[in-house]
Order: sequence, then C-alpha cells, then structure tokens
Amino acid sequence: MTAYTATVEVRLKHGVLDPEAETTGRALERLGFELEELRAADLFEVDLDAESADGAAERAGEMAERLLANPTIHDYEVTVEER
Repeated sequence: MTAYTATVEVRLKHGVLDPEAETTGRALERLGFELEELRAADLFEVDLDAESADGAAERAGEMAERLLANPTIHDYEVTVEER
C-alpha cells in the first residue's frame, strides 16, 4: 500500500444559483475589482492508503458521489498525489 492525498474539488454546476459567489462577487466589484464570473467551491483533502493512484482516485470519487457532492447539482474533480 502507498500513502496518497486525494483532493476533491466540489462546485455547483453551471446554471445552479450560487448565492455565496454572487455576494462575494458584488463585494469584490464594490472594492474596484472587475470580474467576468465567480464561483464558490469546496475543497476536501483526504489522506488514504491504496494500491495505486488510480485506486486512490476511485475511492475518493466514491466518497464524492456518496457524501461530498450532490451529483444532481454539483460537479467535482479528483486529483491524487503520492505522500
């Protein structure tokens, strides 16, 4: 077994209302920043042991599907690095 850190980034799908990003975007514009679009995301880092990077990614993907993300309204991306 090898030690890995899987990073799961979860964000709302395009077209789903994102009140956190809207509020933050308005505040940034009031501060003088110009933006085209802003989306909020959650980032989860999971340390785990697996036989391979693909195995670690598969397990992290299962975690995202079952708990970390709601596949109906969220997209997620999994990346894996060896520790």
